[in-house]
Amino acid sequence: MKINMFITISMVITLAAFTVLLGSQFYAHYVARAYDESGYEKQDDAELKKKLTPLQYKVTQHEGTERPFSNEYWDNKRSGIYVDIVSGEPLFSSTDKYRSGTGWPSFTKPLEPANVVEERDMKLLIPRTEVRSKHADSHLGHVFNDGPDPTGLRYCINSASLRFIPKEDLDKEGYAEYMEIFEN
Repeated sequence: MKINMFITISMVITLAAFTVLLGSQFYAHYVARAYDESGYEKQDDAELKKKLTPLQYKVTQHEGTERPFSNEYWDNKRSGIYVDIVSGEPLFSSTDKYRSGTGWPSFTKPLEPANVVEERDMKLLIPRTEVRSKHADSHLGHVFNDGPDPTGLRYCINSASLRFIPKEDLDKEGYAEYMEIFEN
């Protein structure tokens, strides 16, 4: 019993010493992230500029908005899931997509609610709810209370913040656990 307590105390002291010696920024970035087993992360800005188109970069990194009715997924009717263009974290499913008439892809709910973060947005001087991805912190769009049943919500999302994975490619792309959504 005393040996286990000694080991636990030693580990806490060692972690505290590393935190003090290396700074809290090191701890927050490296040690705390070690407990995030999601595998979804955001690349540095230079990598994002190489990976993303100018529109994708503007939308995801600078809260931009693409034009309605001329974006990639507004009228997509294929079965599959939509993931964050930056990190690949699963966000929405075609089973929750509907035609809102707004010209952007609209969903009644997130596929993985834990991957979608809502924040108050006052940029247009009226309160709105911005939607961001959890792991990459990508700007996705906004959520409104004028959607259809069963949720009454409309997640109005920029295509430029998404990558669509057709249901037939879910296994190949590493999202096999979502196949069951389309099996009924």
